Amino acid sequence: MHSSAVFLIEFGAIILGLGLLGRLAGRLRFSPIPLYLLAGLAFGEGGLLPLGASEEFVAIGAEIGVILLLLMLGLEYTASDLVSNLKTQYPAGLVDMTLNALPGAALALLMGWGPVAAVVLAGVTWISSSGVIAKVLGDLGRLGNRETPVILSILVLEDLSMAVYLPIITALLAGVSLATGSVTLAIALGAAGLVLFLAVRYGRVISRFVSSDDPEKLLLVVLGLTLLVAGIAQQLQVSAAVGAFLVGIALSGEVAEGAHNLLAPLRDLFAAVFFVFFGLHTDPQSIPPVILPALGLAVVTALTKIATGYWAARRAGISAKGRWRAGGTLVARGEFSIVIAGLAVTAGIEPQLGPLATAYVLVLVILGPLTARYTEPIAMRLAGRRTPPPDTVLAQRGTPAAETLEPLEDSGRDR
Repeated sequence: MHSSAVFLIEFGAIILGLGLLGRLAGRLRFSPIPLYLLAGLAFGEGGLLPLGASEEFVAIGAEIGVILLLLMLGLEYTASDLVSNLKTQYPAGLVDMTLNALPGAALALLMGWGPVAAVVLAGVTWISSSGVIAKVLGDLGRLGNRETPVILSILVLEDLSMAVYLPIITALLAGVSLATGSVTLAIALGAAGLVLFLAVRYGRVISRFVSSDDPEKLLLVVLGLTLLVAGIAQQLQVSAAVGAFLVGIALSGEVAEGAHNLLAPLRDLFAAVFFVFFGLHTDPQSIPPVILPALGLAVVTALTKIATGYWAARRAGISAKGRWRAGGTLVARGEFSIVIAGLAVTAGIEPQLGPLATAYVLVLVILGPLTARYTEPIAMRLAGRRTPPPDTVLAQRGTPAAETLEPLEDSGRDR
């Protein structure tokens, strides 16, 4: 009875604290993720007030949080959209992976952590935060901008890449043989391909089977199906998160919209628990030794993300302002970086990887909304200083300005 009371007190305090931190972040107009991570650091190993009785339940809640994050992500896209993005935007995805995964891998090798840690840290620096970026686009009123489809396409390709990357990481962290790892990857790719095929051909049939006018029944069926598929995927040595993502892709239309609305509060709750859980397993005293590498990595990968967005928007024919906005918006890292680092922490491959990932995400989840807002005006101001006024250039050529100047591009946002 005593332990039950302690559990209720501890877990109730966690949920209440998360709610207050989320409210504070809303007033400050930035993502609550860094506050959740800091809360985990404060109440975890080496923190101010370590928790005891509720830690096991928090661990289960954290796993559900990852599953719901991936499910909700899958609900955002239809199978046909995914196939279309793969065909048209794959060059941008390759540039994104090359520019942003290599810095993480290089740092891990320079620090002597080995190839497995290099693959993990490459994923941490590669994947942008879909949740943070979606919120930033809404807050800045850019959902209708011309560069926004380019941003979303890159995010979709990153999400699809997780269906391949996560099984590889799971196999590497488990230390399985090359043959076993190949089988795991083949199963993951086969499952992803099968789900995409079924979703394209029989998506309406699947959605009709799941559909219900009663919100309670719809919630239970979708949530139960997701947890069941995630458990089967994990039993087959494929990431549970990938299974949840594929369930989301298979649902479409009104079912996907209804499930999204019903599951959003649960997703937010358990995702917050997940970030706290990650912080609980990171000793605050282990962060100062890796703060300088984390800051350096954050600066480098912020620049590479800006370059990625600029190149992709230029390829799509977006003007200079839209290119800089696309690049600055992609900088934020968050939930996926922590998911990937959390797998490595659980496997215990490198003690410093978790603290470095925590510091890295804390920096970029705060910096990301700032780069989204200010990259374009700063870049335009610097470009204006370097470029001489048109009148000066024309005067040097001996051509009257009024006779030669073309109409100036509209200074408003690209739409």
